[in-house]
Amino acid sequence: MLGQVIANIVLLAAVAAIVLIVVRGLVRQVTVFEYQRGLRYRSGRVAGLVGPGRHWIFRPTTSIQLVDVRETFLAVAGQEVVTSDSVSVKLSLLVRYRLVDPIVALTQIDNYYQAVYSLVQVALREAVGALTIDDVLQRREEIGPEVLRRSAEDTRGVGVELISVDVRDLMFPGPLKKTFAQVIEARQQGLAALEKARGETAALRSLANAARMVEANPALLQLRLIQQLEATKGHTIVLGMPTTTTPVPIRSDGPSTAPELGSGDRSPTGEAD
Repeated sequence: MLGQVIANIVLLAAVAAIVLIVVRGLVRQVTVFEYQRGLRYRSGRVAGLVGPGRHWIFRPTTSIQLVDVRETFLAVAGQEVVTSDSVSVKLSLLVRYRLVDPIVALTQIDNYYQAVYSLVQVALREAVGALTIDDVLQRREEIGPEVLRRSAEDTRGVGVELISVDVRDLMFPGPLKKTFAQVIEARQQGLAALEKARGETAALRSLANAARMVEANPALLQLRLIQQLEATKGHTIVLGMPTTTTPVPIRSDGPSTAPELGSGDRSPTGEAD
């Protein structure tokens, strides 16, 4: 009797183990992390999108494909682009994007990464093709936002949202680079010459004003000379003054040498005044 009970227990344990093995083979747990989304397929058809968490699926008919939805950086290598005035330049971009519609990106587009790359390339050619080479140099920071504006709607159609587009490098062919260097050098030399001319003009204007002041008051020249001599040290200078002018008025504190004529004095002719 005891042996029969043990046999039944062993049989039940074996059946339970078989059932557990079968269940484990048919049911599977899938963990979707915070930065992921799960694309659920049932019998080969899209059954919806699952969010972060643990999900049980029936293995024979259901599967979950994990998709990373974090922001991603895409480097667009140097592209040869022709401006509106037929100058060839090479630009490279740095694109930041994220996946916003995994169902569209994975079920309707063969390679959404390559699609984004191609759409940004086309937008770059359109944006730069509408500018002259001078505009490209002066408005370089506006090229990235313009590319973003032109390609945002198309990339939305493949389930991707563009966050930012920036110009990383701007390069010119060798001969053109040399020409631009010469133009910039000539421009800088012209600015330097203009600044020098302005300084000389200001100096001449000051000299002309000083000349008019000296002409109106010659004593100013003597005073300026004395000021300059005061700042000069270690030299002996002999200064000659004209007899008609005196640089500084002379004041005498002693008695006058001229005789005063009293009431009894007479004129040289012998007559009384």
